[in-house]
Amino acid sequence: DPAADLYKFAEEMKFSKKLLAISLGQGQGVRAEALMKSAMERGKWVFFQNCHLCPSWMPSMEKLIETIDADKVHRDFRLWLTSMPSNKFPVSILQNSSKMTVEPPRGIKANLLKTYSSLNDDFLLSCEGRVSEFKSLVLSLCLFHGVTLERRKFGALGFNIPYEFTDGDLRICLSQLKMFLMEYSDVAFKVLTYTAGQINYGGRVTDDWDRRCIMNIIHDFYNDTVFNPEHIYSPSGVYHQLPPEIEHAGYMDYVRSLPINDTPEMFGLHDNANITFAQNETFTLLGALVQLQPKTGAGGGDKSREEVIESLAHSILEKVEKPIPIGPVFSKFPVIYEESMNSVLVQEIIRYNKLLGAIHQTLNDLLKATKGLVVMSQILEEMSTDLFNNRVPSLWAAKAYPSLKPLAAWVTDLGLRIQFIHEWIEHGIPAVFWISGFFFPQAFLTGTLQNFARREVISIDTISFGFQVLRQGEVVKERPKYGCYIRGLFMEGAQWSLEQHRIVDSRPKELYTEFPVMWLIPEANRETITGMYECPVYKTLTRAGTLSTTGHSTNFVLPVEIDSKEPQSYWIKRGVALICALNY
Repeated sequence: DPAADLYKFAEEMKFSKKLLAISLGQGQGVRAEALMKSAMERGKWVFFQNCHLCPSWMPSMEKLIETIDADKVHRDFRLWLTSMPSNKFPVSILQNSSKMTVEPPRGIKANLLKTYSSLNDDFLLSCEGRVSEFKSLVLSLCLFHGVTLERRKFGALGFNIPYEFTDGDLRICLSQLKMFLMEYSDVAFKVLTYTAGQINYGGRVTDDWDRRCIMNIIHDFYNDTVFNPEHIYSPSGVYHQLPPEIEHAGYMDYVRSLPINDTPEMFGLHDNANITFAQNETFTLLGALVQLQPKTGAGGGDKSREEVIESLAHSILEKVEKPIPIGPVFSKFPVIYEESMNSVLVQEIIRYNKLLGAIHQTLNDLLKATKGLVVMSQILEEMSTDLFNNRVPSLWAAKAYPSLKPLAAWVTDLGLRIQFIHEWIEHGIPAVFWISGFFFPQAFLTGTLQNFARREVISIDTISFGFQVLRQGEVVKERPKYGCYIRGLFMEGAQWSLEQHRIVDSRPKELYTEFPVMWLIPEANRETITGMYECPVYKTLTRAGTLSTTGHSTNFVLPVEIDSKEPQSYWIKRGVALICALNY
């Protein structure tokens, strides 16, 4: 929000008392018009905030500005407008005005430079009796602000959801820091941590795992070790605390000496995170270029676009089988009290059948449309574009499980999932379940808990999973008495060491590693074990999803506990998670 910068500029220009501000919204148009006419006569500044929130008044504002006669209005009159990007904002105003775009700076150095440019010695010395502590904690807080903003560039490794933290969040934290230092004899770290992590920054955070991450990050910046002039914020020591006697100019010199490009170590991430960041940037750019490709002309091998789409449609129809007959499955796996897995199988088949039916129906319709037998509707046109660009058509994605795979890999993956279902039907309940092959894995996990609860006659509410990763060379030939074995998970941000039998740092340039078979053991009234990392399991690499009725994200599966030598905060900051399916 550029409002604070404008108020500061008005003060410098001796116009702070002549600045009239109004936040636009419903019913504010008449008041804004009166303010503007008054300011034009008296030579004041008028500030209309949030023009995008009052689109109905924009045409009136446009006419009002067109009537301004530079020779008749007061020479000190100025009109300031702020707006988010909006197609309702009048183009003529943009063309005839001086424009300034405000974007958050990129990089910790740029963030610190912007923050410290708005501070001065008067502010740094304003906390009487606690100046040295205040200076140290201000630097800590500004670094924390930069870290939370810049973690977004690493995608899901940084935060599941990219939050728009603002300078307003930092300003309120600085005000509270000063207030709490003045009011308490000791530094109230517990209060400062809570207000910053749970309220000011945490108030924007909607994902519980992101909240856990931000609380772990702030503990590194709000603690009594930061008062040590030799305290370092990063292992290399590039980011470090400064002696309390240093003035504002000294802080500015230090910030200017920092590297332009941030290293992942400052964020607690592995060096491989830079590869993830570079890949995300590249895929975004190339994805935009693909969409800009012309829709006419020849495809590969001198084939026309229509011929490419037609051959692709035939190829997919051959690979994807038709819906599975549900009747024989019902008779072979009836709904019985002792075995919940039968119900899980039937529900999975019903879900997959809807998808398989939609694929066959839409592809046949598309083939008819290309031959001119039926009308090429808007939906079929979009589907043909998706097929040509190797993307999963939105028609299918709406009926499918979450997936980031391109079309070719998606079709292959669907074939493997249907094969997993067929093997279950033919050979009975498998010894090891391929958790990535489930349309809705939560139903399978609930079924496993239900089996245990019914067998032991215990309330299902008191049961949760214990976890045991199988050692190298252990072969599973039959189901365990309790719980289940699962396979098909991948670890991002770290790897599982088969030798040490615990989680360790990733090898260079290795972004994802296969995770061994895991035994989920149902236990009643289970207590949390110390020395473990509580690792979230997600369906796809984006990790973000919509909030479901269960209170969890639609992309989230379950948390698992895995053995670790390092403290849990180490892996939290590294963004370590288990993923059911990769994007290739």
